[in-house]
Amino acid sequence: MAQIGTTAVQKAASLLRAPAGLQAGLAAIGQANSVVFPVLELSQIIAQNVPADVIEKSAGVKYPAFHIYCEKLQNTLREKFRQFSGTATLSVDVRVTHDRLEGLDQKLQWYVDALTVVLDNNRGDWNNGLFYTGGYTVTYQPVKHGGKNFLQTAKVSLDVQVSV
Repeated sequence: MAQIGTTAVQKAASLLRAPAGLQAGLAAIGQANSVVFPVLELSQIIAQNVPADVIEKSAGVKYPAFHIYCEKLQNTLREKFRQFSGTATLSVDVRVTHDRLEGLDQKLQWYVDALTVVLDNNRGDWNNGLFYTGGYTVTYQPVKHGGKNFLQTAKVSLDVQVSV
């Protein structure tokens, strides 16, 4: 059952890293708001559930960072005679840092908007028994110390239907 979560996370990460993924979403948002975003590196999209303080101390991180992980697997056996037929709840933690408070919240919202554009554009069959219907929940966290000085995160949760 663990492979189901890994497969779903890897598929979501590949969608975000794709040419029509986060970089394209940021370009569209930047053009609409007259803002230039730095080019995202593939290393900024991380398929791992790691707290911000741990990754800063151990490996270092470049911001903004997108951490994708499987939060929960639920086998409801909707389809009889399947090994797994249920839901994989994926989460993407969007982490943004800035040396001042001003503009931090706006930057975070732009990155979340770019992420949700990618999700909206990839509704449907993700192959390998994965199907994304298009719903998600965004939870914003308050600013805290971290990163360059201030760090703010948002958690985007989505359910992927799985049938294998």
